[in-house]
Amino acid sequence: MSIGFWQIAIVVILVVLLFGRGKISSLMGDVAKGIKSFKKGMATDPGDEKPKNISENTEDNNNQDSPNKE
Repeated sequence: MSIGFWQIAIVVILVVLLFGRGKISSLMGDVAKGIKSFKKGMATDPGDEKPKNISENTEDNNNQDSPNKE
């Protein structure tokens, strides 16, 4: 048994009736935005950004605040 055209058409009609045309179009717009941002993230070179080491920054700040802590 294979899925025919009429079964697919009935499922599509039921989905449109349940969710409404506006909700489906906004959902598809969100999916498109997600795909675009994913492609943009994949296109950027990871070597362009230098990761920050937070522990070095906090140690420097702690040492500057109280130099005679030892």
